[in-house]
Amino acid sequence: MKDMFYENSKAAKPTMTKLESSEHNEATRSAALFDAASGLAIVRVTIGVMFVWVFFENLGKGLYTPGGYAGLINYYITASHSPGIWKAIMGIMASHAAIAAPVQAMTEISLGILLVIGLLTRPAAFVAFLFLGSLWISEWGTAWIWELLVPVVASLGLAVGGAGRRWGVDAWLAQRWPSSLWW
Repeated sequence: MKDMFYENSKAAKPTMTKLESSEHNEATRSAALFDAASGLAIVRVTIGVMFVWVFFENLGKGLYTPGGYAGLINYYITASHSPGIWKAIMGIMASHAAIAAPVQAMTEISLGILLVIGLLTRPAAFVAFLFLGSLWISEWGTAWIWELLVPVVASLGLAVGGAGRRWGVDAWLAQRWPSSLWW
């Protein structure tokens, strides 16, 4: 009885012609280009470009100079609704603006470049998550709440999703060392 069922189901199974098979494979390849990894790669490049853009915008505004940096941080201390402990940390940063300003500049341009090219995406995206989260807390009450919250959460998604494995240097590195959590 079991063999008869198998034979009947085998006979009823439709077969694909060579043309249909080719069209099916092409559709599968096209769909693979637009899967979740590709979506994460688009978000990764977008967040990376945002960092590069902000770097040059802040550079043009003089915010990476000690005076410009301290002025902005002091504005956040007086105008934002950040917790008192956070304002104390910002005060320390403002008083050490000669060091903090170039560190912030290097952080922004480095994260931007790493995310755009997809190199060390997971750690870069996690640092971006922390960095943007700190900016979000610093700006409470001075900016639209979603302005930084969306990139904060998107950066966390990039870190979790390993977004560098598509359209990035990490894709090549993952072929050589597939078990590494760095990409």
